[in-house]
Amino acid sequence: MAEAPWLTIVGLGEDGPDGLCSASREALADADIVMGPARHLGLLPDPGAELVEWPVPFADGLKALEGFRGRRVVALVSGDPFWFGAGSVIAARLGAGEWRALPGRSTFSLAAARLGWPLETTLCLGLHAAPMARLRPHLAPGLRAIVLLRDGAAVGDLAAYLRAEGFGESRLTVLEALGGPRERVSMATAADLSGTFSHPVCVALDVAGSGTVLPRVSGISDRFFETDGQITKRPVRALALSALAPMPGERLWDIGGGSGSIGIEWCLADRSLQATAIEPRPERAARIRANADRFGLDRLSVVEGQAPGALAGLDLPHAVFVGGGLSEALMVDLAARLPSGTRLVAHAVTLESEALLAGWSARLGGELLRIELAEAAPLGARRGWSPSRPVVQWRVVL
Repeated sequence: MAEAPWLTIVGLGEDGPDGLCSASREALADADIVMGPARHLGLLPDPGAELVEWPVPFADGLKALEGFRGRRVVALVSGDPFWFGAGSVIAARLGAGEWRALPGRSTFSLAAARLGWPLETTLCLGLHAAPMARLRPHLAPGLRAIVLLRDGAAVGDLAAYLRAEGFGESRLTVLEALGGPRERVSMATAADLSGTFSHPVCVALDVAGSGTVLPRVSGISDRFFETDGQITKRPVRALALSALAPMPGERLWDIGGGSGSIGIEWCLADRSLQATAIEPRPERAARIRANADRFGLDRLSVVEGQAPGALAGLDLPHAVFVGGGLSEALMVDLAARLPSGTRLVAHAVTLESEALLAGWSARLGGELLRIELAEAAPLGARRGWSPSRPVVQWRVVL
Protein backbone atom coordinates (compact mmCIF):
# COMPACT_ATOMS: atom_id res chain seq x y z
CA MET A 1 0.00 0.00 0.00
CA ALA A 2 1.29 3.46 -0.91
CA GLU A 3 2.44 5.63 1.97
CA ALA A 4 -0.07 8.32 2.95
CA PRO A 5 0.85 11.91 1.95
CA TRP A 6 2.54 13.87 4.70
CA LEU A 7 0.78 17.11 3.69
CA THR A 8 -2.93 17.86 3.54
CA ILE A 9 -4.03 21.15 1.98
CA VAL A 10 -7.30 22.16 3.64
CA GLY A 11 -9.59 24.85 2.26
CA LEU A 12 -11.00 26.86 5.16
CA GLY A 13 -13.83 29.39 5.05
CA GLU A 14 -14.82 32.25 7.34
CA ASP A 15 -17.08 29.86 9.27
CA GLY A 16 -14.02 27.95 10.48
CA PRO A 17 -14.39 24.27 11.40
CA ASP A 18 -18.21 24.41 11.07
CA GLY A 19 -17.85 24.53 7.29
CA LEU A 20 -15.34 21.70 7.00
CA CYS A 21 -16.12 18.22 5.77
CA SER A 22 -15.36 15.27 8.06
CA ALA A 23 -12.15 14.43 6.18
CA SER A 24 -10.81 17.95 6.77
CA ARG A 25 -11.68 17.83 10.46
CA GLU A 26 -9.96 14.44 10.78
CA ALA A 27 -6.84 15.81 9.07
CA LEU A 28 -6.71 18.67 11.57
CA ALA A 29 -7.24 16.31 14.51
CA ASP A 30 -4.40 14.03 13.35
CA ALA A 31 -1.93 16.80 12.42
CA ASP A 32 1.39 17.36 14.13
CA ILE A 33 1.67 20.82 12.56
CA VAL A 34 -1.00 23.21 11.26
CA MET A 35 0.43 25.97 9.11
CA GLY A 36 -1.47 28.92 7.69
CA PRO A 37 -2.02 32.69 7.74
CA ALA A 38 -2.79 34.22 11.12
CA ARG A 39 -6.42 34.86 10.12
CA HIS A 40 -6.98 31.18 9.32
CA LEU A 41 -5.25 29.95 12.47
CA GLY A 42 -7.44 32.31 14.48
CA LEU A 43 -10.59 30.62 13.18
CA LEU A 44 -9.62 27.29 14.75
CA PRO A 45 -10.14 26.12 18.32
CA ASP A 46 -7.06 24.60 19.88
CA PRO A 47 -6.28 21.75 17.46
CA GLY A 48 -3.72 20.13 19.76
CA ALA A 49 -1.05 20.58 17.10
CA GLU A 50 1.86 22.98 16.72
CA LEU A 51 0.58 26.15 15.01
CA VAL A 52 2.92 27.82 12.50
CA GLU A 53 2.03 31.17 10.98
CA TRP A 54 2.74 31.43 7.26
CA PRO A 55 5.46 34.09 6.88
CA VAL A 56 5.72 37.02 4.49
CA PRO A 57 6.86 36.88 1.74
CA PHE A 58 4.86 33.86 0.66
CA ALA A 59 7.90 32.08 -0.82
CA ASP A 60 9.50 31.87 2.63
CA GLY A 61 6.53 29.81 3.78
CA LEU A 62 7.11 27.29 1.00
CA LYS A 63 10.63 26.70 2.23
CA ALA A 64 9.43 26.31 5.81
CA LEU A 65 6.68 23.92 4.74
CA GLU A 66 9.12 21.63 2.93
CA GLY A 67 11.18 21.47 6.11
CA PHE A 68 8.31 19.62 7.83
CA ARG A 69 8.55 16.53 5.59
CA GLY A 70 8.13 13.35 7.57
CA ARG A 71 5.55 14.85 9.93
CA ARG A 72 1.77 15.08 9.54
CA VAL A 73 1.12 18.61 8.31
CA VAL A 74 -2.01 20.57 7.41
CA ALA A 75 -1.64 23.73 5.32
CA LEU A 76 -4.64 26.02 5.64
CA VAL A 77 -5.69 28.06 2.60
CA SER A 78 -8.83 29.98 1.68
CA GLY A 79 -11.80 28.15 0.15
CA ASP A 80 -10.87 26.21 -2.95
CA PRO A 81 -7.05 25.93 -3.02
CA PHE A 82 -6.93 25.55 -6.80
CA TRP A 83 -9.12 28.45 -7.91
CA PHE A 84 -6.85 31.51 -7.68
CA GLY A 85 -5.57 29.95 -4.46
CA ALA A 86 -2.24 28.81 -3.05
CA GLY A 87 -2.82 25.13 -3.76
CA SER A 88 -1.21 25.03 -7.20
CA VAL A 89 1.90 26.86 -5.98
CA ILE A 90 2.33 24.41 -3.10
CA ALA A 91 1.64 21.34 -5.25
CA ALA A 92 4.19 22.45 -7.86
CA ARG A 93 6.95 22.20 -5.24
CA LEU A 94 6.12 18.66 -4.15
CA GLY A 95 5.92 15.19 -5.62
CA ALA A 96 2.52 13.81 -6.60
CA GLY A 97 2.46 11.38 -3.65
CA GLU A 98 3.43 13.94 -1.01
CA TRP A 99 0.18 15.86 -0.75
CA ARG A 100 -3.58 15.67 -0.93
CA ALA A 101 -6.13 18.48 -1.04
CA LEU A 102 -9.51 18.88 0.60
CA PRO A 103 -11.12 21.96 -0.94
CA GLY A 104 -13.69 24.11 0.78
CA ARG A 105 -16.32 26.36 -0.77
CA SER A 106 -14.78 28.94 -3.05
CA THR A 107 -15.50 32.64 -2.67
CA PHE A 108 -16.85 32.56 -6.22
CA SER A 109 -19.39 29.88 -5.29
CA LEU A 110 -20.46 31.72 -2.15
CA ALA A 111 -20.83 35.02 -4.03
CA ALA A 112 -22.84 33.40 -6.83
CA ALA A 113 -25.07 31.76 -4.23
CA ARG A 114 -25.78 35.14 -2.62
CA LEU A 115 -26.57 36.80 -5.95
CA GLY A 116 -28.21 33.97 -7.88
CA TRP A 117 -25.68 34.30 -10.71
CA PRO A 118 -24.81 31.27 -12.86
CA LEU A 119 -21.08 30.68 -12.51
CA GLU A 120 -20.77 29.18 -15.99
CA THR A 121 -21.55 32.59 -17.53
CA THR A 122 -19.84 34.75 -14.89
CA LEU A 123 -16.23 35.91 -15.30
CA CYS A 124 -14.19 34.90 -12.24
CA LEU A 125 -10.87 36.67 -11.68
CA GLY A 126 -8.31 36.79 -8.90
CA LEU A 127 -7.06 40.37 -8.64
CA HIS A 128 -5.60 40.03 -5.15
CA ALA A 129 -2.13 39.72 -6.72
CA ALA A 130 -2.78 41.22 -10.15
CA PRO A 131 -3.37 44.73 -11.53
CA MET A 132 -6.88 46.09 -12.08
CA ALA A 133 -5.99 46.35 -15.77
CA ARG A 134 -6.39 42.57 -15.98
CA LEU A 135 -10.10 43.42 -16.28
CA ARG A 136 -9.65 45.68 -19.32
CA PRO A 137 -10.01 43.15 -22.15
CA HIS A 138 -13.30 41.93 -20.64
CA LEU A 139 -15.06 45.20 -19.86
CA ALA A 140 -18.34 45.49 -21.75
CA PRO A 141 -21.88 46.49 -20.77
CA GLY A 142 -23.78 43.46 -19.51
CA LEU A 143 -20.70 41.58 -18.30
CA ARG A 144 -21.03 39.96 -14.90
CA ALA A 145 -17.82 39.28 -13.02
CA ILE A 146 -16.74 38.25 -9.54
CA VAL A 147 -13.27 39.45 -8.59
CA LEU A 148 -11.13 38.67 -5.55
CA LEU A 149 -9.28 41.66 -4.09
CA ARG A 150 -6.22 41.90 -1.85
CA ASP A 151 -7.82 44.05 0.88
CA GLY A 152 -10.58 46.52 1.66
CA ALA A 153 -8.74 49.51 0.19
CA ALA A 154 -8.65 47.74 -3.19
CA VAL A 155 -12.44 48.08 -3.43
CA GLY A 156 -12.00 51.83 -3.86
CA ASP A 157 -9.18 51.24 -6.33
CA LEU A 158 -11.47 49.02 -8.41
CA ALA A 159 -14.22 51.64 -8.46
CA ALA A 160 -11.73 54.34 -9.47
CA TYR A 161 -10.39 52.13 -12.28
CA LEU A 162 -13.87 51.50 -13.64
CA ARG A 163 -14.65 55.24 -13.57
CA ALA A 164 -11.41 56.06 -15.40
CA GLU A 165 -12.23 53.53 -18.13
CA GLY A 166 -15.72 54.92 -18.68
CA PHE A 167 -17.65 52.28 -16.75
CA GLY A 168 -18.60 54.32 -13.70
CA GLU A 169 -22.24 53.21 -14.05
CA SER A 170 -21.28 49.64 -13.20
CA ARG A 171 -23.10 48.18 -10.19
CA LEU A 172 -20.80 46.83 -7.49
CA THR A 173 -21.85 44.34 -4.84
CA VAL A 174 -19.15 44.27 -2.17
CA LEU A 175 -19.09 41.00 -0.21
CA GLU A 176 -16.97 40.92 2.94
CA ALA A 177 -16.07 37.83 5.01
CA LEU A 178 -18.49 35.63 3.08
CA GLY A 179 -19.86 32.66 4.99
CA GLY A 180 -18.75 33.85 8.42
CA PRO A 181 -20.20 35.82 11.32
CA ARG A 182 -18.66 39.07 9.98
CA GLU A 183 -20.32 38.73 6.59
CA ARG A 184 -21.48 42.05 5.13
CA VAL A 185 -22.97 42.79 1.70
CA SER A 186 -23.25 46.34 0.34
CA MET A 187 -24.11 47.76 -3.08
CA ALA A 188 -23.27 50.93 -4.99
CA THR A 189 -22.28 52.08 -8.45
CA ALA A 190 -18.59 52.61 -9.17
CA ALA A 191 -19.36 56.33 -9.45
CA ASP A 192 -21.03 56.52 -6.02
CA LEU A 193 -19.00 54.02 -3.98
CA SER A 194 -17.93 55.25 -0.55
CA GLY A 195 -17.08 53.82 2.84
CA THR A 196 -14.47 51.41 4.14
CA PHE A 197 -14.29 47.67 3.67
CA SER A 198 -12.42 44.86 5.39
CA HIS A 199 -10.52 41.78 4.27
CA PRO A 200 -11.37 39.15 3.03
CA VAL A 201 -13.41 40.82 0.31
CA CYS A 202 -14.64 40.21 -3.19
CA VAL A 203 -16.72 42.34 -5.54
CA ALA A 204 -19.42 41.27 -7.96
CA LEU A 205 -19.58 43.54 -11.00
CA ASP A 206 -22.54 44.18 -13.24
CA VAL A 207 -20.76 46.25 -15.89
CA ALA A 208 -22.42 49.30 -17.42
CA GLY A 209 -21.23 52.54 -18.99
CA SER A 210 -20.04 54.11 -22.22
CA GLY A 211 -16.39 53.04 -22.04
CA THR A 212 -14.71 51.64 -25.13
CA VAL A 213 -15.14 47.89 -25.56
CA LEU A 214 -12.28 45.87 -27.03
CA PRO A 215 -13.16 43.77 -30.07
CA ARG A 216 -12.85 40.02 -29.89
CA VAL A 217 -11.09 39.83 -33.26
CA SER A 218 -7.74 41.26 -34.33
CA GLY A 219 -7.56 44.94 -35.07
CA ILE A 220 -7.84 46.96 -31.85
CA SER A 221 -8.10 50.70 -32.48
CA ASP A 222 -4.71 52.41 -32.74
CA ARG A 223 -5.75 54.89 -30.05
CA PHE A 224 -5.37 52.16 -27.42
CA PHE A 225 -1.60 52.21 -27.96
CA GLU A 226 0.83 54.92 -26.96
CA THR A 227 3.15 55.36 -29.92
CA ASP A 228 5.69 57.67 -31.54
CA GLY A 229 4.29 56.72 -34.93
CA GLN A 230 6.08 53.37 -35.14
CA ILE A 231 3.06 51.06 -35.05
CA THR A 232 1.58 48.35 -37.22
CA LYS A 233 -1.74 50.07 -37.89
CA ARG A 234 -5.07 48.42 -37.31
CA PRO A 235 -5.94 46.98 -40.78
CA VAL A 236 -2.39 45.75 -41.43
CA ARG A 237 -2.16 44.43 -37.86
CA ALA A 238 -5.30 42.37 -38.39
CA LEU A 239 -3.75 40.82 -41.50
CA ALA A 240 -0.51 40.16 -39.60
CA LEU A 241 -2.31 38.40 -36.73
CA SER A 242 -4.30 36.35 -39.22
CA ALA A 243 -1.05 35.25 -40.86
CA LEU A 244 0.62 34.51 -37.51
CA ALA A 245 -2.42 32.34 -36.57
CA PRO A 246 -1.97 32.22 -32.76
CA MET A 247 -2.82 28.86 -31.20
CA PRO A 248 -3.22 28.03 -27.48
CA GLY A 249 -0.01 27.66 -25.50
CA GLU A 250 2.26 29.30 -28.09
CA ARG A 251 5.00 31.94 -27.84
CA LEU A 252 5.66 34.79 -30.28
CA TRP A 253 8.80 36.75 -31.00
CA ASP A 254 7.88 40.29 -32.09
CA ILE A 255 11.11 41.60 -33.62
CA GLY A 256 11.23 45.38 -33.91
CA GLY A 257 8.39 45.71 -31.43
CA GLY A 258 7.73 49.45 -31.94
CA SER A 259 4.64 50.06 -29.81
CA GLY A 260 4.13 46.37 -28.97
CA SER A 261 0.75 46.21 -30.70
CA ILE A 262 1.41 42.87 -32.44
CA GLY A 263 2.62 41.13 -29.28
CA ILE A 264 -0.23 42.61 -27.23
CA GLU A 265 -2.94 41.45 -29.63
CA TRP A 266 -1.26 38.04 -29.82
CA CYS A 267 -1.50 37.70 -26.01
CA LEU A 268 -5.09 38.95 -25.93
CA ALA A 269 -6.16 36.19 -28.32
CA ASP A 270 -5.89 33.57 -25.54
CA ARG A 271 -4.76 33.64 -21.91
CA SER A 272 -2.28 30.80 -22.55
CA LEU A 273 -0.30 32.79 -25.14
CA GLN A 274 3.04 34.49 -24.43
CA ALA A 275 5.12 36.96 -26.39
CA THR A 276 8.57 38.51 -26.31
CA ALA A 277 9.09 41.89 -27.96
CA ILE A 278 12.62 42.69 -29.11
CA GLU A 279 13.21 46.42 -29.49
CA PRO A 280 16.58 48.22 -29.75
CA ARG A 281 15.42 51.72 -28.74
CA PRO A 282 15.09 52.23 -24.96
CA GLU A 283 12.20 54.71 -25.23
CA ARG A 284 10.23 52.31 -27.41
CA ALA A 285 10.99 49.37 -25.15
CA ALA A 286 9.58 51.38 -22.24
CA ARG A 287 6.53 52.26 -24.32
CA ILE A 288 5.89 48.58 -25.08
CA ARG A 289 5.94 47.82 -21.36
CA ALA A 290 3.52 50.67 -20.68
CA ASN A 291 1.15 49.52 -23.43
CA ALA A 292 1.20 45.95 -22.12
CA ASP A 293 0.40 47.25 -18.62
CA ARG A 294 -2.59 49.09 -20.09
CA PHE A 295 -4.11 45.66 -20.78
CA GLY A 296 -2.87 44.00 -17.60
CA LEU A 297 -0.57 41.70 -19.57
CA ASP A 298 2.33 40.10 -17.73
CA ARG A 299 2.70 37.48 -20.44
CA LEU A 300 4.51 39.90 -22.73
CA SER A 301 8.18 40.41 -21.91
CA VAL A 302 10.42 43.02 -23.48
CA VAL A 303 14.04 42.52 -24.50
CA GLU A 304 15.93 45.74 -25.14
CA GLY A 305 18.46 45.06 -27.88
CA GLN A 306 19.07 44.59 -31.58
CA ALA A 307 18.18 41.32 -33.29
CA PRO A 308 19.73 38.93 -34.12
CA GLY A 309 22.16 39.41 -31.21
CA ALA A 310 19.36 39.99 -28.70
CA LEU A 311 17.77 36.63 -29.57
CA ALA A 312 20.48 34.62 -27.84
CA GLY A 313 19.18 32.68 -24.85
CA LEU A 314 15.49 33.36 -25.47
CA ASP A 315 12.95 30.55 -25.29
CA LEU A 316 12.28 29.46 -28.85
CA PRO A 317 8.99 30.66 -30.35
CA HIS A 318 6.23 29.00 -32.32
CA ALA A 319 5.79 32.12 -34.46
CA VAL A 320 7.91 35.14 -35.34
CA PHE A 321 6.86 38.56 -36.60
CA VAL A 322 9.47 40.87 -38.11
CA GLY A 323 8.04 44.36 -38.22
CA GLY A 324 11.32 46.27 -38.03
CA GLY A 325 15.03 45.72 -38.37
CA LEU A 326 14.67 43.41 -41.38
CA SER A 327 18.09 42.53 -42.81
CA GLU A 328 19.95 39.75 -44.55
CA ALA A 329 21.84 38.98 -41.33
CA LEU A 330 18.59 38.64 -39.40
CA MET A 331 17.06 36.34 -42.00
CA VAL A 332 20.15 34.12 -42.07
CA ASP A 333 20.08 33.89 -38.28
CA LEU A 334 16.36 33.08 -38.11
CA ALA A 335 16.62 30.42 -40.81
CA ALA A 336 19.39 28.71 -38.82
CA ARG A 337 18.00 29.30 -35.32
CA LEU A 338 14.30 28.54 -35.62
CA PRO A 339 13.05 24.95 -35.42
CA SER A 340 11.13 23.30 -38.22
CA GLY A 341 7.46 24.22 -38.15
CA THR A 342 7.95 27.79 -36.89
CA ARG A 343 5.65 30.29 -38.60
CA LEU A 344 7.47 33.39 -39.82
CA VAL A 345 5.71 36.57 -40.94
CA ALA A 346 7.72 39.58 -42.12
CA HIS A 347 6.61 43.01 -43.36
CA ALA A 348 8.53 45.23 -45.77
CA VAL A 349 7.84 48.86 -46.70
CA THR A 350 11.00 49.84 -48.62
CA LEU A 351 12.17 48.66 -52.05
CA GLU A 352 15.28 47.16 -50.46
CA SER A 353 13.34 45.16 -47.85
CA GLU A 354 10.82 44.07 -50.52
CA ALA A 355 13.68 42.71 -52.60
CA LEU A 356 15.05 40.91 -49.55
CA LEU A 357 11.71 39.18 -48.90
CA ALA A 358 11.33 38.31 -52.58
CA GLY A 359 14.73 36.62 -52.53
CA TRP A 360 14.01 34.63 -49.38
CA SER A 361 10.59 33.58 -50.62
CA ALA A 362 12.27 32.21 -53.75
CA ARG A 363 14.53 30.12 -51.49
CA LEU A 364 12.07 28.95 -48.84
CA GLY A 365 8.68 29.31 -50.48
CA GLY A 366 5.72 30.63 -48.54
CA GLU A 367 3.23 33.31 -49.53
CA LEU A 368 3.87 36.90 -50.64
CA LEU A 369 1.06 39.42 -50.19
CA ARG A 370 1.09 43.08 -51.24
CA ILE A 371 -1.17 45.19 -49.03
CA GLU A 372 -2.33 48.46 -50.53
CA LEU A 373 -4.80 50.55 -48.53
CA ALA A 374 -6.33 53.96 -49.07
CA GLU A 375 -8.48 56.08 -46.80
CA ALA A 376 -11.06 58.66 -47.79
CA ALA A 377 -9.76 62.19 -47.12
CA PRO A 378 -10.84 65.76 -48.00
CA LEU A 379 -9.98 66.79 -51.55
CA GLY A 380 -10.99 70.38 -52.00
CA ALA A 381 -14.73 70.58 -51.41
CA ARG A 382 -15.09 66.84 -51.94
CA ARG A 383 -13.31 63.68 -50.86
CA GLY A 384 -10.79 61.42 -52.50
CA TRP A 385 -8.65 58.40 -51.73
CA SER A 386 -5.41 59.01 -49.82
CA PRO A 387 -3.20 55.93 -50.30
CA SER A 388 -0.88 54.56 -47.63
CA ARG A 389 2.53 53.15 -48.46
CA PRO A 390 2.21 49.58 -49.68
CA VAL A 391 3.26 46.80 -47.30
CA VAL A 392 4.62 43.49 -48.55
CA GLN A 393 3.93 40.54 -46.26
CA TRP A 394 5.80 37.27 -46.47
CA ARG A 395 4.47 34.28 -44.59
CA VAL A 396 6.32 30.97 -44.47
CA VAL A 397 6.36 27.85 -42.31
CA LEU A 398 10.01 26.89 -41.85
